[in-house]
Amino acid sequence: MFKAKSLYHLIVYSILFIIVLISFFTFIIINNSHEELQEKIKTLKTDYTNSQKELLKNDVNSVITFIQYYNNKYKDTKSKETIQKEVLEAIAQLRTADTINEYLFIYNFEGVSLYYPISKDREGKKYLEYTNHDGKQVIKDLIDVSKKPNGGFVEYLWYKLAIFKDAKKISYANVYKDWNWTIGKGVYLDEIDKLIKEKDEEYNQKISNYTLQITSLTVMLVLYSIFIYKNATILIVNDVLEIGKYFKESQKNNDPINQNRIIFGEFKVIANYATDAMNNIKLKTTMLEDLNRNLEYNVKEKTKELTNLIESQKKFIKNSVHEINTPLSIIQTNIDLLKMKIPNNKYITNIESGSKIIQYIYDDLSYLVKKDRVIYEKEYLDFSKVLISRIEFFEEIAKSNSLHFINKIENDIYIKFNIIELQRVIDNNLSNAIKYSFAKSPIFVELDYLNDEEIEFSVSTNSKIIEQKNKIFDDFYRENNARGGFGLGLKIVKDICDKNFVIINLDSNEKETKFTYRFKINEDTTT
Repeated sequence: MFKAKSLYHLIVYSILFIIVLISFFTFIIINNSHEELQEKIKTLKTDYTNSQKELLKNDVNSVITFIQYYNNKYKDTKSKETIQKEVLEAIAQLRTADTINEYLFIYNFEGVSLYYPISKDREGKKYLEYTNHDGKQVIKDLIDVSKKPNGGFVEYLWYKLAIFKDAKKISYANVYKDWNWTIGKGVYLDEIDKLIKEKDEEYNQKISNYTLQITSLTVMLVLYSIFIYKNATILIVNDVLEIGKYFKESQKNNDPINQNRIIFGEFKVIANYATDAMNNIKLKTTMLEDLNRNLEYNVKEKTKELTNLIESQKKFIKNSVHEINTPLSIIQTNIDLLKMKIPNNKYITNIESGSKIIQYIYDDLSYLVKKDRVIYEKEYLDFSKVLISRIEFFEEIAKSNSLHFINKIENDIYIKFNIIELQRVIDNNLSNAIKYSFAKSPIFVELDYLNDEEIEFSVSTNSKIIEQKNKIFDDFYRENNARGGFGLGLKIVKDICDKNFVIINLDSNEKETKFTYRFKINEDTTT
């Protein structure tokens, strides 16, 4: 431990301490920035892959819908071969020529290439047994996965024209059953490396800025310390020495200090009170030091306990959400297998209902954990299809609670919104409707256009009147504690709606409770 023998030493030690302290905080800042960068990169990779998967799936399914429409329209007036030829020509016309790394491909179930726009000489040839450099039968895998109920994804290495070598690629494939066609589209995943490089450059720039700021601060503090030493130290030292001499002499006599020997008025005041207060100060200082020492220790211990408790709670929630996902997937998979072997079994229905409730709770908790770390990008969504799919998800839960849905949903209603946030709004309303509706009563779900710029989504139930309408969207508030739940669902809905300027209206009386949400069709603002 350093012991300052003079003000000069104190200033030198202070400068060294400042440099060490600033170096320590510099390390912490850089380390935290690095961890933040790694977390952003991880989130970026996940979000990029998921968004690309969704785009691929939408593009392929749109082509299948077009083929279905074209075939149904002309199958009675044209031959099958003619229709297929015209369909392939139409798809080729729709393609943008400069997108050499993103294209649609079509094979029949025998592996014959029917449409491969970037290399026409491949068309008409059979590639069922084709193996890439990884030893993977890519075409066979794509055909096999396309035969699944909703198609599927395959990840593999494939030659990329832009860089003239193999790169990692992911493709989605689905089937048009009437013609035994496998239709797919892929995207190269090395594009994410460009985004990561940009983040890395941002990180380096941030570190440079931090370093410059900290260096400037260090220089200013050092110069200030030198200034203090040059201008004030000598005078202060002289007065301190005089007071020191007085205290030394006061041990032998009670003569007051000579005021003319002290320069600063503050030191004169100190000298005047020193003699009378000396004995009391010694006693009180000892008592105060003991008290402060005990108090400081207790405060540190309690602060440490509270900090550890809060961090443990956060970690518990995060880990719980992560750990729920795997067993929940296993449960749902086994329920599907049981339903195939034992259809229309009420016990399996109840188990499926319970697993879907857990899935809904998991989705809510997952959103709460990620919402402050993830940017939820908007896209054009078919609100009608999303709403119908969520109603189908909750039908087993409604059935197990002796309830049923009555829908009035207009087709092809599109809005610009984030799919995860839209699902949270829908799920929490449907879940609450099931939870609070009277038994054997219908749940009314409506979706239609309000005008050219707005749409309206509503959920109506036969349930008890909501007494505290002004509290229903608060954190952890539950109108009926006997119904269970966390009291977070409508708070999540309120936050999402406020963020996206969705207008909420609640009507509740003795006969009916109705939640109504008014969405802007093309709203593109964020808080």
